[in-house]
Amino acid sequence: MKPFRHSRSSVKEWGGRIEDYLPLHEKMDCSKISHATMKHRVIFHSAFGIYLLADIFGNTIVNADNIEVSVRDIAERHVLEDLGTIPSLDKWLSEMPIKEWMGGPIRKIRNVSLID
Repeated sequence: MKPFRHSRSSVKEWGGRIEDYLPLHEKMDCSKISHATMKHRVIFHSAFGIYLLADIFGNTIVNADNIEVSVRDIAERHVLEDLGTIPSLDKWLSEMPIKEWMGGPIRKIRNVSLID
């Protein structure tokens, strides 16, 4: 689903207007800009990503009907609509193979004597 459709779904659930929810749904899918496969979802489509969204947008938003709605509830619904479940970040990352470059550059270790 695209952010607009997710926003329309949010309106059906909590009232308000599409514009009330669009920024949150756009943020959830913004990683499509740099990675246009379903792998983009690893960023915000997890329990950890949902937590991050509440950190970004605050715990609640107030929609145009003056109803306070939980950001986590909105984000959880988005993930459930896309995946049918809310995976942990660990579940996503367990599907990613570990590569040598992920550990950073290999450095030579120098022994430094603290005693002269």
